[in-house]
Amino acid sequence: MTDATSAHHPRDPILRVVPRPGDINSNGHIFGGWVLSQMDIAGGIVAHRETKGATATVAIDSMAFIAPILLHDLISVYAEVERRGRTSLAIRIEVIATRDAGAQEVKVTEGLFTFVALDENHRPRALPPR
Repeated sequence: MTDATSAHHPRDPILRVVPRPGDINSNGHIFGGWVLSQMDIAGGIVAHRETKGATATVAIDSMAFIAPILLHDLISVYAEVERRGRTSLAIRIEVIATRDAGAQEVKVTEGLFTFVALDENHRPRALPPR
């Protein structure tokens, strides 16, 4: 394991995905947009659980591509609520790549995504109590 795994993350990933050959750019790395969409899906799952309803991604407050994702990597996406507002959640999302048949784990990406809870008219609504 590399030092990149010393970052704190919950035990169970929200998503686990293996990129496909079509997700690769000309450098042999996975497109940034592909990993961004996986992060958005994972964040949306956590946001839906927390808000008990519909949400929308409204901001990516920070994003860092730390290391490339390679074709045969197993990608684990971890997400946890960092802040709760009146109608929104800030969710910290980390992506860990497992490579070399599980011999190495590398933190490849992290970001802070903001989701807003939506009512039936697609307008912001108050978060339910915890």
